[in-house]
Parts: sequence; C-alpha cells; structure tokens
Amino acid sequence: MRKKLVAGNWKMNGSLAENAALLAAIKPALAGIEAAVCVPFPYLAQAQAALAGSSIAWGAQNLSDQAKGAYTGEVSASMLRDFACTYVIVGHSERRSLYGESDELVAKKYMAAQAAGLVPILCVGESLAEREAGVTEQVVARQLDAVIAAAGVASLANAVVAYEPVWAIGTGKTASPEQAQAVHAFIRGKVAALDPAVAAGLVIQYGGSVKASNAAELMTQPDIDGGLIGGASLVADEFIAICRAAAN
Repeated sequence: MRKKLVAGNWKMNGSLAENAALLAAIKPALAGIEAAVCVPFPYLAQAQAALAGSSIAWGAQNLSDQAKGAYTGEVSASMLRDFACTYVIVGHSERRSLYGESDELVAKKYMAAQAAGLVPILCVGESLAEREAGVTEQVVARQLDAVIAAAGVASLANAVVAYEPVWAIGTGKTASPEQAQAVHAFIRGKVAALDPAVAAGLVIQYGGSVKASNAAELMTQPDIDGGLIGGASLVADEFIAICRAAAN
C-alpha cells in the first residue's frame, strides 16, 4: 500500500515567532503521520531544531541546479542537506511562471536534489487556458517527460509527484475529486507504461486550494496519495485536519 504524504508549502511566509507557534501546534498533533513542511531558506535551522526526532520531515521550496560556485543568491542541494532536509520542491508553477524555469531546468534541479540524497517533490500542472483547450494531459506529459528523459523512470522511485492545476493554486478554486483523480490516474498510467513497479509505489500528491473541508473527499480517490498544501498549511488546525484526512 502506498504511503500518504502531506507536505506544507509555506511559500514566502512566516516569521520566527509565527513559525514557533505553528510548529509547536502541529508537532504533537501529527505524531505518527507522514507529513512535512517546506519552509523558506532562512527558517530551515528553526524547522530542524523544532522537528528533530518527530515524525514530521522538513525541506525547502527550491534549490540550484549547480553544486557550488559563482551563483550569487542560489542555494545548493548540499546546503539543504546540512540542515537535514528530506524534501525539496522543484518545478512549482510559481517558479515556472514568475521566474521562467523551463522543463529542462526543472529536470536539472530534480537530478541535483537526488544526487545529494534529497527527495524532490516534482510539481506538474496545467494553466486555466490549457485546461479549457483540452490539453491537460499533453502539458503534464511534457513536464514529466523532461524529467524521465534526463533522469530515467527509475528515479521516480525516490521522488514524489505533485499535480497542481495552476488555475486552482491560491484561487479558492479546487479541481473536483473526479478531475483530480483523472489526472493522477493519467500520471500513474504513463509511468506504468515504462515501469509498473515504480508506478505502483509512486506517491502522487494533489495541490490546489486544499483545505480541511474538501480534504477527505480528495484523499479518498484511489490515485491521490496526499497533498501539497499552500495557504492552509499556515493554519495549524487546517493543516492538522488535512493530514489526518490523508492518514485515514
């Protein structure tokens, strides 16, 4: 049986005081549940100190595709490992749209993460225009293919895929459980055509305005293995409820 993993993407939010309160609230409530928080770079040390020894993992929201060198402002995978990160998000739609990250660059970041022993959370998903044009599967396939071509399908055994329809991120709109399940099934089927064993174990998260009120219905879909949670992960009660919905 595949595990259910819920990861909170804090985006560019938080402060030392706010984080301390949030971590203190979720740590005991999520004991024994597969959960993670992906925090801004300056707060990795705080997350490590607060969560060490708990069942909650921590990670980052981005990384450089380069190992080291003259790349001012960048953060390497080995630096993330210094803070005992488990996960790192790669290819989030905000990175793709706001900072021009291409499928090829995302694949390089994915490989850099795995080379350092990190588990990449690979984000894929279509815009509203692409959804309305009926090309969702083509877009998701293109994003997946770039990684598979570069790293091989076997690499997905040590990765998480997060399907995030761009039109549902931070908009309050959520893909219906049936819409989300259809894309998750497409992803698993695409991987299964190359390696059935990898596909069977692949954790595929859903992200896009997930909250406590819709989490249970989403998490009961057969190919949805948890969530990548944005704004709701900053509210302790919401995040705890989502994580429990996935675990149950």
